[in-house]
Amino acid sequence: MEMETKRPLILITNDDSIHAPGITYLARIAARFADVFVVAPTAPRSGQSAAITVGSPLRINETATDVEGARFFTVNGTPVDCIKLAMHDIVPRRPDFIFSGINHGSNSAVNVTYSGTMGAVIEGCIQGIPSVGFSLLHHSMKADFSLSEELVSKIIGKIIDKGLPEGVCLNINIPARVVPEGIKVCRAARGRWTDEYKRYLDPQGVPFYWLIGSFLNLEPEADDTDEYWLQRRHITVVPVSPDMTATASLKTVGQLFD
Repeated sequence: MEMETKRPLILITNDDSIHAPGITYLARIAARFADVFVVAPTAPRSGQSAAITVGSPLRINETATDVEGARFFTVNGTPVDCIKLAMHDIVPRRPDFIFSGINHGSNSAVNVTYSGTMGAVIEGCIQGIPSVGFSLLHHSMKADFSLSEELVSKIIGKIIDKGLPEGVCLNINIPARVVPEGIKVCRAARGRWTDEYKRYLDPQGVPFYWLIGSFLNLEPEADDTDEYWLQRRHITVVPVSPDMTATASLKTVGQLFD
């Protein structure tokens, strides 16, 4: 008698909160392939990177969902808190995969450094679990995710079937308002944020500052970057590693201290 094959277990989080449509959309697609546990922040935590909560209690609450094959939970913390606490006290066993998103807004180029979406992915990779972040280049809560559903489903199927290299996670960005023309594996574009804060005066005349900023692509013509291919209606897949050691510079830096 053949034993029944156990379905994979996928843990999903985001940084837009449990209420964001993107996470429900991702859970629906993932549930076609696996049992799904969604553990997400109670409120938006964008820009939190790999932050963890220190000095405040964290609480777990299960919430209702109409996604068949999935259970939804909230944590009053960051995306990384969600991953850590889920593995400690929510999921019934070690997840086979960790997905984050679908984020409302881009995480291409240098944004991976600031992103709470990718902070959770990198935490999963540190834990030795194949982990992937998904982002749609559209900030609206009314964004249409269905245009990329076929390719996102294809990507998830391939990842579940083939896995990922050890120590590598993926940062996947999806063009908005179009049906993507394909998938490109590429590198993150070099760039930085400029004019990041705008100064205002409150009613008492005291200045305050609001984060705004514009992204400056330092290599707009390079045809091997995520920014290049996103502008050309392609889903971009950038391999990311939690190991931030600049290995190629070890010898040069070593000479400074000889």
